[in-house]
Amino acid sequence: MVSLLSFLAYTALVAVVAWMLTKRETLSTSEGYFLAGRSLNGWVIAGSLILTNLSSEHLIGLNADAYTHTIAVMAWETTSALAMVLMALYFLPRYLRRGLTTIPEFLEQRYDADTRLLASLLFLLSYSFAILPIVLVFGATGLESIFDVSETWNVDRDAARWMLVWGVGTLGALYAILGGLRAVAISDTVNGVGFLMIGLLVPVLALRLIGDGNVWQGLVTVYEANPEKFDITGDEPKSFLPMSVLFTGLIINQVFFWCTNQSIAQRALAARSLAEGQKGVLIAAMFKLLGPLVIVLPGVLAFHLFYSELGDDGAMLAYPRLAELVLPPVLTGFFAAVVVGAILSTFNSVLNSSATLFSQGICRRLRPKATDRQLVRAGRVCSVLLAVAAMTAAPMIDTEGSLYELLQRINATFFGPMLAVILLGMLTRWATPLSAKVVLIGGPIAYYASVLGWGERVQEFLTSALGASEDIHFLHILGAVFVLSVFAMRLISALAPRNYIEQLPEEQFVDMTPWRWAVPASVAVSAVTIGCYLLLAR
Repeated sequence: MVSLLSFLAYTALVAVVAWMLTKRETLSTSEGYFLAGRSLNGWVIAGSLILTNLSSEHLIGLNADAYTHTIAVMAWETTSALAMVLMALYFLPRYLRRGLTTIPEFLEQRYDADTRLLASLLFLLSYSFAILPIVLVFGATGLESIFDVSETWNVDRDAARWMLVWGVGTLGALYAILGGLRAVAISDTVNGVGFLMIGLLVPVLALRLIGDGNVWQGLVTVYEANPEKFDITGDEPKSFLPMSVLFTGLIINQVFFWCTNQSIAQRALAARSLAEGQKGVLIAAMFKLLGPLVIVLPGVLAFHLFYSELGDDGAMLAYPRLAELVLPPVLTGFFAAVVVGAILSTFNSVLNSSATLFSQGICRRLRPKATDRQLVRAGRVCSVLLAVAAMTAAPMIDTEGSLYELLQRINATFFGPMLAVILLGMLTRWATPLSAKVVLIGGPIAYYASVLGWGERVQEFLTSALGASEDIHFLHILGAVFVLSVFAMRLISALAPRNYIEQLPEEQFVDMTPWRWAVPASVAVSAVTIGCYLLLAR
């Protein structure tokens, strides 16, 4: 009962705060609904960025991978801080100067309207088939483990999963559909505070338990018992994330996700000034460096405590079991509320971004004379349809194996080609609309065929041709697809050149004065990130 009350109390607190701070917002205009009227400050942007990214697939999924493998999986978190530095210093000033609402809008300004339409469709496909359903199934798995819903309600686990998926999904959809971006960002920030508090508390309490009241002794005990778990290089047979991918596909993945992905960039696009946008992105980067303590270390601690009980097949239960062990009942409910909040954050953020892409990139194209009110309504309808589709698909997903890796494999389908198109659009004058469209269509097909479609045949060919003893990591293939996309665009642009016709808007949408601490903060974040690898590399 105490757990349930604390769960309801924190969930209600988030809802009340979000409503109080957004009840006077104008949601009938596109800018008000999709960009919060370009009014977000740095701290709200930071909170929303963190919670849009961190969700149940990280809290449960990455800890499960650390349980199974080593702390090398922290590369998903630490290297993202470097990409966020690039976002703050290079990409964001260019986005805000153009007054963008969506990333595909840049592609229309640089290439043509068909390129924008194609990019919008690719984003929507990624959100529909990968992020939204997997976020829900991870959350349902975690909540079932914490509250044992199947036993409480006397139903089987499949029925419990359906109930949890539809309950959480419906609540998240209401945030996104009724409140717009500002409601999403405010709820993200409040949930972000709780996420960091409880996320840091779980490993601290676990280390106290292991070390008989001494946190440092607990860490020493775990390290001495499992030194192989603390190898950041990923130097293990069939490594989940070997060090070499940091210099190929992982950097492509991180730059795309943090610099050009609509669901992330939209928070910074809503900044009231360049200074606030840069501040928000870099504060989020600093918090990202704490990520391994929350979403990697607990997996190692759970391995130390529960491996004899859970074995190799119990990785998905590792983090929930650890939280259940170390948290008192009042904090167990708080923890569950934070997990739900993290799920809601990613789910409603992606729904809001999907609505923005559909409304601004597709509906506006089909109905050029549509009013702002009609565009907002179209976005809400899109959110409803995507939410229902995700809630229907989520319970059917097989939770065996690494769902986090599956999510990354699917997401990477168009990361390389899309990043090539955006970067060459920014850096060159020769990239043509035809080359962009060919790569946006052909690149994802090439990646999908190589990794997901004919993956086994491709691996047989590559390992034989390269003399490799293990399969080629999918992130290496992502890096290769990016390079091939760049070469393809160069070749097509050379064979069918076109005059550079980009037109930039003349008006200034927000104050473009940079944050005075942007460069020092970027240097500090980069130094700490590199220092982590120098310290922990074996």
